[in-house]
Amino acid sequence: MNDLLQVILLGIIEGITEFLPISSTGHLLLAEQFGLGQRSELFNIVIQAGAILAVTVIYRDRLWTLATGLGDAGNRVYIAKLALAFLITAVLGLIVKKLGFELPDSIGPIAWALVIGGIWMLAAEWWAGRRPEQAEILWTVAIAVGIGQVVAGVFPGTSRSATTIFAAMLIGGASRAAATEFAFLVGIPTMYAASVYALYGEWKHGGGGENWRHVAVGFVVSAVVAFIAVKWLLRYIQSHRFTAFAWYRIALGAGLLGWAALA
Repeated sequence: MNDLLQVILLGIIEGITEFLPISSTGHLLLAEQFGLGQRSELFNIVIQAGAILAVTVIYRDRLWTLATGLGDAGNRVYIAKLALAFLITAVLGLIVKKLGFELPDSIGPIAWALVIGGIWMLAAEWWAGRRPEQAEILWTVAIAVGIGQVVAGVFPGTSRSATTIFAAMLIGGASRAAATEFAFLVGIPTMYAASVYALYGEWKHGGGGENWRHVAVGFVVSAVVAFIAVKWLLRYIQSHRFTAFAWYRIALGAGLLGWAALA
């Protein structure tokens, strides 16, 4: 398969899976395992930033309201909670990086994360449905979301969006819409910062080993596809639970475990 076509397919996979609660990192690693080629960590992070760009555009009015409404106490508190979640992610993420952690490149851990995460989502949906919902995001939610982003980064297949959304719903009793918005908004500075960090590391080491044309194409494709996917998801959750995504995770993970056992 043409290398550029592989890049486009990876961008499409990233754009679809980054914000659906099914794990973009897990799907990218699986795509690489099944023939779309091994890509650098920088490539994977930057095309994730493309998906984040899509969310930035979608939430531009909300971001503008927060940025220009600092005179409102509610806006200041909400921004502080976003900042707390981001700082927790940044600090813990750097610690994980310094410890030399690397994403697993085998199918087994990804498959188990998909299955366990799917079961957890079913249980979380059941439990959240028995609790009264509220629009406010609590400070405990900000802490849990910050930690959840790091957990999702350490265990591909876990899903950053699933971990953070359900942390907000379970720990803080946030409504599905409020939890999704907070999780997505926290992802904006998180992934932009990760991209800058990765780009700095590449520049520091000369940057000669990276195909920047492929990085750029993957970024653009991911951004366009993610814009469509997120628009659809925000409409979907107005009248649906995340149950279908949970069953998809379980089915995919079980299929992968069966395939690995027969291989």
